[in-house]
Amino acid sequence: MSTRTALAIEATGLTKSFGETQAVAGVDLVVPAGSIYGVLGPNGAGKTTTIRMLATLIRPDAGSARVLGHDVTTEADAVRGLVSLTGQLASVDEELTGRENLVLIGRLLGHRRAAARARADELLEAFGIAEAATRLVKHYSGGMRRRLDIAASIVVTPQLVFLDEPTTGLDPRSRNQVWEIARALVAEGTTILLCTQYLEEADQLADGIAVIDRGRVIAEGTPGQLKASVGSGRLHVRLLDPGRRAEAAGLFDRAVGAVTPAADPTVLTAACADAGRAAVGLAELARAGIGLADFSLDQPSLDEVFLALTGHLAADEPALQEQPS
Repeated sequence: MSTRTALAIEATGLTKSFGETQAVAGVDLVVPAGSIYGVLGPNGAGKTTTIRMLATLIRPDAGSARVLGHDVTTEADAVRGLVSLTGQLASVDEELTGRENLVLIGRLLGHRRAAARARADELLEAFGIAEAATRLVKHYSGGMRRRLDIAASIVVTPQLVFLDEPTTGLDPRSRNQVWEIARALVAEGTTILLCTQYLEEADQLADGIAVIDRGRVIAEGTPGQLKASVGSGRLHVRLLDPGRRAEAAGLFDRAVGAVTPAADPTVLTAACADAGRAAVGLAELARAGIGLADFSLDQPSLDEVFLALTGHLAADEPALQEQPS
């Protein structure tokens, strides 16, 4: 397999402005086929505009992109036949039932009536909404609508699915259900480009992540690589004897790194560059006879990564206006 055909998306220098507002300012993306690739950033960072260009809904002002080997500008029809887009808002008809929505889409995509009904029932069962199949969609919960919307996007299984903020406004249970659907799609060979402002979502799902801020990609890598790039993790220990905290802190400071004060007199937390240093610190405590109730070694969170890269939290960024064409 060639490098090009092994890539689901290959974009270079994509830019897009709406009036005086530059929504995307030169985005480069390389997305391997068969993966979940996250585009992480706050509202207004340029994520949705980037997806709309890659899905051929709007033309880039500059730059180039190939999706599944096809140019998004000169071969837009070919791209549209291979991809599916699920946005922040459900695209299904609220005045139809769940089954009627899926059957209608199947018929529009060329299925015969029996095949469309069979596919609808298969998807309703797989997505856990079979019991609501005959209920009008306007009576569905937010999580049910989102699952139905994703089901509608794969009546004919696409090679690439764009998921744009798929869990916005969902409760934790519904969010987990959408995550499981995404994982199942990739297990069947579909590639997913996931745009999200939720750091936990990118951490849970993405094989690779591009962090985008103010219309530019400012960092790329696996979740682990991005966390490692901004500094050390944290070693946490809980002492059996709080009276030996000062002694333990001195040992930690020499063996591991600077100790962060904690309100709990039994707890010590120290910056820790790697697991080897953590092991040295724990060995020093054991050699001194300082007993531990428990310990853990944590990487930085993606929240900390975003803060280190941009100087602000993802939720703090004022949104730019990302307009349709």
